[in-house]
Amino acid sequence: MSQRTFSVVVAVVFLLIAVGHLVRIVLGATLVIEGVAVPMWPSGLVAMVMAYLAGEGFRLSKKPKSGP
Repeated sequence: MSQRTFSVVVAVVFLLIAVGHLVRIVLGATLVIEGVAVPMWPSGLVAMVMAYLAGEGFRLSKKPKSGP
């Protein structure tokens, strides 16, 4: 697998995770882990980080090849 393909695959995975967290925020879905309700703000934070990583992955996949 080339680095370009890897960057696109990883970017799509990060993008899907970000969209999932945004959907949770928009729909107001409750997330309960081990009986503890998780507040919405961690989903907002995770969505921002994942969106940034997805953007970086797509940016790296567009970078022209360097070297011979």
